Amino acid sequence: MENHARIGLIIPSANRLTEPQFNRYAPVDVDIHVTRLRMTGEWHKPLAELRGAIEEAARAVSDTGPDIIVFHCTASSMEDGLAGEERVTEWISQAGGCAAMTTSQAVTEALNALTARKLVLISPYVDETNQSELRYMTEAGFEVIHELGLGLPGSDAYIAVTPEQWLDIVCDNSRPEAEGYFLSCTNTRMIEMIEAAESRLARPMVSSNQATLWACLRRMGRSTSIPGLGRLCAEG
Repeated sequence: MENHARIGLIIPSANRLTEPQFNRYAPVDVDIHVTRLRMTGEWHKPLAELRGAIEEAARAVSDTGPDIIVFHCTASSMEDGLAGEERVTEWISQAGGCAAMTTSQAVTEALNALTARKLVLISPYVDETNQSELRYMTEAGFEVIHELGLGLPGSDAYIAVTPEQWLDIVCDNSRPEAEGYFLSCTNTRMIEMIEAAESRLARPMVSSNQATLWACLRRMGRSTSIPGLGRLCAEG
C-alpha cells in the first residue's frame, strides 16, 4: 500500500454509480475514498450556502490521506461558472489540506487535451440544468453546437438508462461538425459505451467520471492509460 495513490471524492448523496465505476476503472495502485453530501434534488442549494457542508466533507475525507479531493458533481460544479468552481477548490484545499479539483475542471481539461472545441452536450438533466452547463461551457471557451437533456426526474431514472440506450441517444444526436461529445453527469452508465460511440462516430467522448479519473491521475503524476475509456485514456 505504500506506493498507492489516493483520490477523495465528495459526491451527491443519491449517487450510486461513481463508486463502482471508479473502482472498476482505476489502476490497482490507486485507492478511491468517498464521502457524501446532500447537494442535489430536494437538497439543492446555491454553492455559497453549501460552503460549510463542503468544507466539513473535505475534512472528513481528508482523514484517509488523499493526494487530491474532488468536488464531484457536474451540474453543481458548473452552476456558478469559472469563479464558482475556483471558490469551491479553495474551500476544499484549505479544509482538506491537499490538492483540490471539481468535475467541471476535469471535463474542460479533458476536452482541451483532445482539442475538442465544438461540442455536442448530452445529459439526463432537465432543460434548466442543461442551460446552466451550456453557459459554463461557453464561458470556458467551448462552442456547444447541439445539446440534449432527457429531462429525467432524478437518480433512479438516470441509472435506469442502459449503455445501449445512451449509445443510441448519442448517435441520434450526432453532428458532423462536432469535434467531441460531452456526456454529462456522474450518475449514469454512459462511461460504459464510450469506445462504442467513438468507434461509430469517429469523435472523442468525454464523460464526467472518465474525465475526473483521468484528470486526477494526471495531476498525481500517474499513468492515464486506462483500457475501455476511449481516446482520452488511450495512452498515458
